[in-house]
Amino acid sequence: MKLICIGRNYTDHIKELANEKPTDPVVFLKPDTSILLKKQPFFIPDFSEDVHHEVEVLVKINRVGKHIAKKFAHKYYDEIGLGIDFTARDLQAQLKAKGLPWEKAKGFDGAAVVGEWLSKEDFNDINNINFSLHKNDSEVQRGNTSLMLWKIDEIIEYVSKYFTLKIGDIIFTGTPSGVGKVIANDQLKGYIENKQLFSITVK
Repeated sequence: MKLICIGRNYTDHIKELANEKPTDPVVFLKPDTSILLKKQPFFIPDFSEDVHHEVEVLVKINRVGKHIAKKFAHKYYDEIGLGIDFTARDLQAQLKAKGLPWEKAKGFDGAAVVGEWLSKEDFNDINNINFSLHKNDSEVQRGNTSLMLWKIDEIIEYVSKYFTLKIGDIIFTGTPSGVGKVIANDQLKGYIENKQLFSITVK
């Protein structure tokens, strides 16, 4: 399985990092080894002094597909989840400055939190889902899928042009504004609507 991640999919997040608004989705991959094991803490890696949380709505692919048209994309997932794309921001900045890939800053061990999954049928509208991240019981990120530049079905159409999607693949759909540094002993909790889907301790 693979983790397919979409960057710069919320305008406010693009602004807060002073990035250029893309004309196409920004796509990068994380290896499956980046998934944080269940009930394990997140350990800040020793190669970074500025790891940021980025909460994101997740989609789990349920069938094999290639060149999937937008009108058929809804058939390729049954579950919606929530997770964190941890980013070593200082390392990422160094790599970007040199025109190098981001993998070391995005794909290190434990850099992908995958929370519990909810049935797609639980939602009246996939394109109107509220989600949030709380750090030490204070809300630090809040988003709604209606604010995505590219909606879930559009993302599936786009990425399937380049990668065959397989059962179990997970798509990270992008983060809203409010990303920030994590430090030891932080408690991170993620919610879709009012349902908690993960709780992580930072070490």
